[in-house]
Amino acid sequence: MLKVMVSLARTLLLLGAAILFASSAARAQDGVLRVGIITDMSGQYADGNGTGSVISAQMAAEEIGGMVAGRKIEIVSADHQNKPDVAVGIVRNWIDNKGVDVIAEGVNSAVALAIQNVTREKKKIFLISGSGSSDLTGKQCSPTSVHWTYDTYASSNATAKAVVARGGTPWFFLTADYAFGQALERDASKAVNAAGGKVLGAVRHPFDTADFSSFLLQAQSSTAKVLALANAGSDFRNAVAQADEFNIRGSMQVVALQVTLTDVPALGLAHAHDLLFTDSFYWDRTPETRAFAQEFFKRHDAMPTAYQAGVNSALRHYFKAVAATNSVDAETVMRQMRKTPVNDFFAENGVVREDGRMVHDMYLMRIKKPEESKGKWDLYEYQTTVPGDQAFRPLAEGGCPYIGKQ
Repeated sequence: MLKVMVSLARTLLLLGAAILFASSAARAQDGVLRVGIITDMSGQYADGNGTGSVISAQMAAEEIGGMVAGRKIEIVSADHQNKPDVAVGIVRNWIDNKGVDVIAEGVNSAVALAIQNVTREKKKIFLISGSGSSDLTGKQCSPTSVHWTYDTYASSNATAKAVVARGGTPWFFLTADYAFGQALERDASKAVNAAGGKVLGAVRHPFDTADFSSFLLQAQSSTAKVLALANAGSDFRNAVAQADEFNIRGSMQVVALQVTLTDVPALGLAHAHDLLFTDSFYWDRTPETRAFAQEFFKRHDAMPTAYQAGVNSALRHYFKAVAATNSVDAETVMRQMRKTPVNDFFAENGVVREDGRMVHDMYLMRIKKPEESKGKWDLYEYQTTVPGDQAFRPLAEGGCPYIGKQ
């Protein structure tokens, strides 16, 4: 009896696998290329990513006529709720049951790291835009991922050097206690020390914190001259506004290590003014960025953030690689993406590196004073360009285990 039951179980497993394989094969032949945008639609990153990233993906598809390599492009999207387990469930279902060929965005580093584990296992391409942890191209890298827009190393490196060069030291960090904030603090601390500055300490706050009073009091008592904000979204906005309530700027320079465009009008220039930070994109920087931004604004009633622009740029490059190879096979498309320079409104002569890092120029910016701004989205003053090979971590220092094996 036991042998019969075991035999039946094996038969059912084989039948299930055969059905799944046949289903996947059928989807592969249905003439559709499916793009899955997984993002924060309802949490603190929704304004800077969310539906704007879906719109940006739709624009990328429309720019090539809605088809590539004989396949109609279909955009699907989902809210990961800033929960890694929710994101993993969505992405597995997309790949196993919905025929999704490529995943994009993934804002929230803890979420992105979890998604990357799935796409690595399933051999699907993951185009990362909103997530920042440099671990995504470090020890947890993937041969099928491209980290497109920015990372914690690039965001902190130029800013830390500029602040230290202007006499800004020693530092104290106010850090979001999850993968992104921890990586940002780590990478910025290294940059401060390398520039000749000093770090006195740090305090970590929970994700989505409303009351920063105790953390700010610790910062004030540290005797540091620089308060570095290693957080983002509403955490960043709340920290800046409450720092002004405590008159932190009377004794410390507040430095933003990650700023999202939509944070600034939400916070107000009265609070945000004169913060130095590094970004990968600003809508009003060149004629090309303005043209993209104006089309985006028509659809979304807001100027695009760097993350939303990065989704568009990454998918443009992916679609070109699919067209050139007439394939959606991840390994084939990734080879083409690596050997083709990125030249569009977002990057000039960008390079997709072997560890998955898309290397491009970054820009040191200052947030304008209220009297300097000519409108709601006139927010940044360009300071200087940081060449990509200086902005991003050197390939040899990341510890990606796939280097030399692709």
